[in-house]
Amino acid sequence: MAPGAALPVSSGHSHGAAAEGSGLAARAAIASVSVALFLLALKSYASWATGSVAMLGSLADTALDVLASLITLYGVRLAATPADEGHRFGHGKAEALAALAQVAIITVSAIGIGWRAVERLIEGATTAHAEYGIAVSALALCTTLGLLAYQRRVIARTGSVAIEADHVHYQSDLLLNVSVILALVIDQYLGITGADPLFGVAIALWLLFGAWRASARAIDQLMDKEWPEEKRQRFIEAASRHPELKGMHDLRTRTSGARDFVQFHVWVDPEMTVAEAHRVMDEVETRLGREFPGCEILIHVDPEGQIDEPGNPLAETDLTPR
Repeated sequence: MAPGAALPVSSGHSHGAAAEGSGLAARAAIASVSVALFLLALKSYASWATGSVAMLGSLADTALDVLASLITLYGVRLAATPADEGHRFGHGKAEALAALAQVAIITVSAIGIGWRAVERLIEGATTAHAEYGIAVSALALCTTLGLLAYQRRVIARTGSVAIEADHVHYQSDLLLNVSVILALVIDQYLGITGADPLFGVAIALWLLFGAWRASARAIDQLMDKEWPEEKRQRFIEAASRHPELKGMHDLRTRTSGARDFVQFHVWVDPEMTVAEAHRVMDEVETRLGREFPGCEILIHVDPEGQIDEPGNPLAETDLTPR
């Protein structure tokens, strides 16, 4: 067998798992859009009836939720598009771009809410018909809890970064709705003037924090950041179990949307034929496919002991667990 032969391996199992994950992410995005439209109608009435700046902030956030959820839906659908001649690694990074678009929307929303809250503090205005706002916020709270539970299941099965960003946004909605209820109770029923706009400022700051947090993973994907160390170690252990592998080195990993990509080198007996090496690599890939579904793998075969890039600190030497 020729030294340094590259054996790309891929299976129908991994592509099937990726397709299933893309479908789940798309359904979660549709659920998000539906919930956002429902809450938009409710909060529009409550904001008009109460004049509450906290409710106005909640309405603005929900209006932007609709836009953000539509962007998420487009992103996950585009990410699910099969690889083509111009995008041979697929379109997974569309999810990260959708997540960053959400971050921009959340940031604009937070600035607008904060500005309005400061204006209300200066004006010293109070709210009216607090019961409308309280009822709507309680209903929104229950609806959001249901959506979050569904999103958590989808994220656990797909790892979708776009749905995760949407999930972070709706998590902030829980605090937002509770804050609206407290603001209306304190402002109207307890007679403490200024509570409503102060809660509006707190909501704006929370949204900014959520935007910063949601951007981190999307940027990591766009920059092809390596997997977390714990995940890399699990992969190394799984890949090294085959008895005919003499060693493993130069592991490189990245994530694009709901799909993982891995490439690494393995050492085999220099006397092994190409056919034998291919059989071993198929066996290794099948085992990895069971533990890491949806992962696309490229294995480069080297004769035992060969280092392709001596002196390169990023070309890791033998990674085989001892």
